[in-house]
Amino acid sequence: MKNWYICIAVALAMLGAQSCANAPKEKHTSFETLTIKRQTVTIPSRYSAVIQGRTDVSIMPQTSGQLMEVCVKVGQKVKKGDVMFRIDDRPAKNVLDARRADLTAAQAQMESARLEYESNRNLYEKNIVSSYMLNTSLNDYNRAKAAVSQAEAAVSQATLDLEFCTIFAPVNGLVGYIKNNPGDLVSPLTKLTTVSGTSEMKASFSITESALQKVLETTGNIETAMKLMPPAKLILKNGSEYKYEGKVNGISGQIDRQTGSIVIETIFPNPEGALYSGIQGSVSFDFNYEDVIVIPLAAVVRIQDKTLVYRVKDGCAESVVVEIEEGSQSKYAAVFSGLEEGDVIIAKGVNNVIDGMQVIFPEEEQKN
Repeated sequence: MKNWYICIAVALAMLGAQSCANAPKEKHTSFETLTIKRQTVTIPSRYSAVIQGRTDVSIMPQTSGQLMEVCVKVGQKVKKGDVMFRIDDRPAKNVLDARRADLTAAQAQMESARLEYESNRNLYEKNIVSSYMLNTSLNDYNRAKAAVSQAEAAVSQATLDLEFCTIFAPVNGLVGYIKNNPGDLVSPLTKLTTVSGTSEMKASFSITESALQKVLETTGNIETAMKLMPPAKLILKNGSEYKYEGKVNGISGQIDRQTGSIVIETIFPNPEGALYSGIQGSVSFDFNYEDVIVIPLAAVVRIQDKTLVYRVKDGCAESVVVEIEEGSQSKYAAVFSGLEEGDVIIAKGVNNVIDGMQVIFPEEEQKN
């Protein structure tokens, strides 16, 4: 690949359209040409991504009250079940006591209703009371039982509210920024902090809808596409490469209509805790293509929705529409249609070329 370029003398056509055969040598310049061949090439593609803990969890109270104690610090490692915050539990204890008293009263009422019903049932069997009195006592008993169920539910809710006054870590991870202090009033709308599960990190990036459709045309479905994706590399903002490789974990099933893109999620192991939630970087994939025609991207011209390459035929430039695959960080592209092995193309200086321009002169070929 080092000997791609052969420098030859060329002349620009006079201003205006001139035929190849009659093009005068008004000005000499140098074009670099390349005889293309099939080979194996690796084309890297890089996508900007935001890194987050795979299990980032927002810590928000499930009850309202005064924050009494902050038991963790910013950046502290916590394990699932560790105490993080305590909210004043005195109001919750008072409510629980009241609900328990209500339950006791409801149970006593139910017992009285039960006795009344059983008594009327015995009297009814002896034809002493009417069926109306029996049914009335049965209804009173059923209402009493329902009241007990409601009181039991109220006790359960009050018990939960009391438990909610102590906030535990839901996952293993690192504690994020804490903006609340003891004495602050908090509610279920208050975000106290975030716990970032850092044993694995996810890096999400977007690709265009057209790129997704191209992938699906090749692989058939998203599941197959995920299996065929090469290992992911993480390039940090300082340019260094993270030492652990990742893998594609999922492809969003919905396209953002505003941006026309779809999100792809990759997962990277983080056993040493070197990655933190919120850092920025790029996810890179190395796509390997075997036995394909390879050209430099400098040879490619884009005009509206067409991708062109100038092929040299009989000493003149001829535009050819090609189908290529290029990476965001590659200087080369794989060609899938439009060119054949052995074709000679203009590899550099294509912006100064027009169809029919003579780029190789016979007498100059003889000198070479």
